[in-house]
Amino acid sequence: MSKTKERPAYQDDIDAAVDVMRRGGVILYPTDTVWGIGCDATNAEAVARIYEIKRRADAKSMLVLVDSLAALESIIPEIPEVAYDMIELAIRPMTIIYDGARGVAPNLLAEDGSLGVRLCKDAFSAALARQMRTPIVSTSANISGEPTPMIFSAISQEIIDAVDYVVGYRQGDTKTAPPSQIIKLGSKGEVKIIRP
Repeated sequence: MSKTKERPAYQDDIDAAVDVMRRGGVILYPTDTVWGIGCDATNAEAVARIYEIKRRADAKSMLVLVDSLAALESIIPEIPEVAYDMIELAIRPMTIIYDGARGVAPNLLAEDGSLGVRLCKDAFSAALARQMRTPIVSTSANISGEPTPMIFSAISQEIIDAVDYVVGYRQGDTKTAPPSQIIKLGSKGEVKIIRP
């Protein structure tokens, strides 16, 4: 008798969120750090909508979430060797800003062509990115300049009303997670700590 894999409690949310993003929509979802606004990172129109929702200049780039090294390598063709060690040894979420990103919406990139990418170890975020099969935009669920909401109940109604789908999973959480570390890596492996 074969054992069937148990369906995660959040699978309906993932199915719905992926469907919305594949149609160019914007979602509100729990990441491995804070609640985020997200979309398909390859869809420039959806990315532009997030900038509008946040009232943020698109010169301020946003990061993306991926679920695997293969997904990371597909958008960052030349990953400095030190990045692999940093990802493996990280004890909390780590966003790494890489030079020379490709395969994502051009309006996601910083002016120098760099892109922040976080390889998710959190079950929900990783499953969402895996099922989406493209990187997912992740930016804090607030109007630019306002405090970052650490839990769902702190998100403004304006943000909730502006998105196409709100994930139900983890809305009741009261425990907060720390924001990710942010490290910028040069093409020759130079390390600059942006947020420790």
